[in-house]
Amino acid sequence: MRWISFILTAVLPHHHSDSYILHTTPSTMQLLTLTTALLASTATAKSLWGSSPNISPNTDGSLSVPGENPLQHCEDPKNDILTLKSVDLTPNPPKAGQTLQITAKGTLSEDVDKGSEVHLTVKYGLITIIRQTADLCDTITKVDLSCPLKKDEQTELTKSVELPKEIPSGKYSVIADVYNTDKKKVTCLTATVEFHRKKDGEGVSVGQVVLDEPKQGL
Repeated sequence: MRWISFILTAVLPHHHSDSYILHTTPSTMQLLTLTTALLASTATAKSLWGSSPNISPNTDGSLSVPGENPLQHCEDPKNDILTLKSVDLTPNPPKAGQTLQITAKGTLSEDVDKGSEVHLTVKYGLITIIRQTADLCDTITKVDLSCPLKKDEQTELTKSVELPKEIPSGKYSVIADVYNTDKKKVTCLTATVEFHRKKDGEGVSVGQVVLDEPKQGL
């Protein structure tokens, strides 16, 4: 159950922690929550910023993570320590104001211990709202886990996240890049999405998908 915390703690928002927050305004807190929605959109990863210089758009789907999700590997994951079997999101796409459930399966080929790092970057348009390097083992304590994370664990983790009723329009890009103490890549995942209001004000579209939300939202 521990290995998959890489995904959940790196790319899901933590409402009770300011460690990733550059500006702790209410608007920024909403944007942090939207990181979850990024991972449940249908957009192709593009225009990403982060610690990995080799990231480029993947148009043929060869880097897609298996399952009902929009996740892309930053590059060929054949040498990654983390092998993702599947990541499924329910509902997919997510719905504003509802609970998003994330189920993930995978294995680690090596132990991951203290000193491992997660590099997280989130952009809203051209504005970087998060750019943070954090100790992975400190980060996973937020989901009641601890290091070392043991290899060969084939496991499944399910997590539920409450999505906000209001989703600010605009383009969001996120990258989560994880390395162990030997600087070997554990995983690197990306997602990009553009939220915008429908003309009738009744929803927010994500790529080609419309997210239902209350008419008073946004």
